[in-house]
Amino acid sequence: MRKGMLYAASAFFCWGLFPLYFKQLQQIPALEMLAHRMLWSLLFVLLVLGALRRWSWLREVAGNRKTMLTFFCSAALLAFNWFLYVWAVNNGHVIESSLGYFINPLVNVMFGFLLLKERLRPAQWAAIGVAACGVLWLTVQGGHLPWIALCLAGSFATYGLLRKTAPLGALEGLSIETMLMLPLALGYLAWLSAHAQNSFMQVSAETQIWMALAGPITAIPLLLFAAAARRIPLSMLGLFQYIGPSLQLLLGIFLFHEAFNLPRFIGFAIIWSALALYTAEGFWHKHRSAA
Repeated sequence: MRKGMLYAASAFFCWGLFPLYFKQLQQIPALEMLAHRMLWSLLFVLLVLGALRRWSWLREVAGNRKTMLTFFCSAALLAFNWFLYVWAVNNGHVIESSLGYFINPLVNVMFGFLLLKERLRPAQWAAIGVAACGVLWLTVQGGHLPWIALCLAGSFATYGLLRKTAPLGALEGLSIETMLMLPLALGYLAWLSAHAQNSFMQVSAETQIWMALAGPITAIPLLLFAAAARRIPLSMLGLFQYIGPSLQLLLGIFLFHEAFNLPRFIGFAIIWSALALYTAEGFWHKHRSAA
């Protein structure tokens, strides 16, 4: 239990510090950074799989057309989510990115109702309604829909839905996803090289090392999260997930000095209230069921 809590806290802490890493590589275009992230993540997970000698699953997956189609869709969603997040961080939208991961749990609940036909309890409906009011407030005050947050939450929730039904664990799943995206990543990097636009060939050795670190930086939190999920209850894991967006929000305000005026704070406060209601109801329901 203690190990599971430590793994969960470490995973979400790493995800919360992601803006620091991508700001370090702000000069690299987001699409090129996505290609490198796919490439180096695949190399890292292949090294881990080689060290663990876990290759037997490849034969089973390769012969299953339905599974491969599922992972192709999840890989496309993952690539979109990674690209949008990198672009948002490097274009001054760290706070709005954090909002996406704050509302992600409620989007998961909504997807469960719409797609998996799960029944929602009244308090869960209330939490979704309050969160919708927060998004509406931010839309009115900002003059536009917080599309970055909604796209990040929606793509990650859909990705989680696909992975929920997939037969592979975090390490194997990430391996398949990056394998499927590898031809596109290599093709794009080759095109950049042919047009003398490949940043990896033009930056310093230190920056090249930072780019190569995209592999372990991407894979290690996923492995920690998978290890935590096997050791602690899902309700406890849900509480830890707020560490990531909270750290991103603090970085956006105090380190990157993004605007966080009173109207924006009110919108976030409404959504935080929805999350508090959702979390409290979950604990109350679990306690009542146990009793």
